[in-house]
Amino acid sequence: MNNQNPFKWRHDEADIILLCVRWYLRYSLSYRDLEEMMRERGLHVDHTTIYRWVQRYAPELEKRCKPHLNTTTDSWRVDETYVKVKKVWMYLYRAVDSQGNTLEFLLSATRDSEAAKRFFAKTLAAPHTTTPRVIAVDKNAAYPKAFNELQAEGAIADSCELRQVKSPACLEWPPKLNKSGASRPSCSPVRFCNTAHERLSRWIKPSTTSRLLRTFVEVVSTSWFLC
Repeated sequence: MNNQNPFKWRHDEADIILLCVRWYLRYSLSYRDLEEMMRERGLHVDHTTIYRWVQRYAPELEKRCKPHLNTTTDSWRVDETYVKVKKVWMYLYRAVDSQGNTLEFLLSATRDSEAAKRFFAKTLAAPHTTTPRVIAVDKNAAYPKAFNELQAEGAIADSCELRQVKSPACLEWPPKLNKSGASRPSCSPVRFCNTAHERLSRWIKPSTTSRLLRTFVEVVSTSWFLC
């Protein structure tokens, strides 16, 4: 790509190309959605043309934007979930810091120590990340092996701590998915309603609270397992 003029020989203006690429990367839009949106603005752009723009300029945008990202904190939360890419289930590794900022992500066909090590190395090499003080992960046995190997190689400082908890990024991370695509509930309806009863009883009469929750639990218990 010509760094002086990356849009040389393009028929459309650079602002239009960047707008389509940005909207596609930022929002859940298809190429045909963007084609329709451009047509509503008086621009006739085929969806296959937008596809070629994204394939050409998305990697360049990522490379140029990364150096300008804000420096993240030294407390990492790492987790993985299932996503479907071209009708194939893949593991999506993702790391966030204590403020919820995305550190890095990685798609992998496997969920083993090699994939975890590759993801750690990629995150450490990112220009906007700082040396981790603590890394919180789930109970996956692959993480300690990858962590120890990187520490032995000197990529991770000896002072860094690996914490294995049940759900390290539950506040920042979307719910885990089964291979069927359904989300797995983080707690049972009974546990949820018991907690709600305890908190509502502080402001509402106990008899009123119990009557409300009896109706509510019937709805929750049904919908919780059907979602």
